[in-house]
Amino acid sequence: MARSFLFPQDSADPATTRLIAAAAQFTGFMKGEPGPPLPGWYAPQGDNSAFLGELLAALRAAYPQARPAFWAVRLWTNLTWQPIYLAFIAVHVHGAVPDLLGLTQRRRGIYVDGYRLLAEAQSSGTTEEMVEGAAQQLRALSETMLEEVNALAKLRPIPAQRLFAERVLSLLVRLARKQPDLRNEQIRGLAQLWLGALDMEGRGELEAVGAPDGTEVLIVRRKGCCLDYLITPDRLCSNCSRQDEEQRRVRQLADVLAERG
Repeated sequence: MARSFLFPQDSADPATTRLIAAAAQFTGFMKGEPGPPLPGWYAPQGDNSAFLGELLAALRAAYPQARPAFWAVRLWTNLTWQPIYLAFIAVHVHGAVPDLLGLTQRRRGIYVDGYRLLAEAQSSGTTEEMVEGAAQQLRALSETMLEEVNALAKLRPIPAQRLFAERVLSLLVRLARKQPDLRNEQIRGLAQLWLGALDMEGRGELEAVGAPDGTEVLIVRRKGCCLDYLITPDRLCSNCSRQDEEQRRVRQLADVLAERG
């Protein structure tokens, strides 16, 4: 990746703070702070066996009726959501990509929620260059994370990649709603760019549905499954592929319209 350093080392602290603030503003819920890992946190390239063992124990206690496949999925989605969000926001909102090996994560009960990020130089460039750089880091992180999950509960690569890709696609849909000047063709192009860079082509898909005002909005057509139906069998996710296709589209469109207000 050809890159320039938008924020050199001596100004990395404000750059890191700006990225953390951008993530909080874009999502409304991400909670981060600059700094090194704290004891007991998940750290890339560290020994995370105790962290994951405690998370798995908490999931088993909270959902004893679920199967090991559900616990494996929850381990995976808990570990990966913050790196995905931060990488995406770094590219499309902040405009520079940090070193994600400096991202450490906190556990709160059955959730991984909260992070710290080392204040280091961030790389900038074209959107294509930043996506490639962020995706390269995410690929490396996710490979390690999947190995760590499989040491405790089995999760095959393809289902894991589908969930990962769909997280990225859902962020693109959110970006389109926050930046209405972006056309659907541009969002589809960004989807191809991200999935290609992640080596996850075909793992997820965007779909256009018609809104009452005559416009077309993009939704995520899922190929993966979070397995939440194992704990709430009477309530499926609005985008769950186990329901009738038309019902799914209606529910997802309702979500979009509700978010628009």
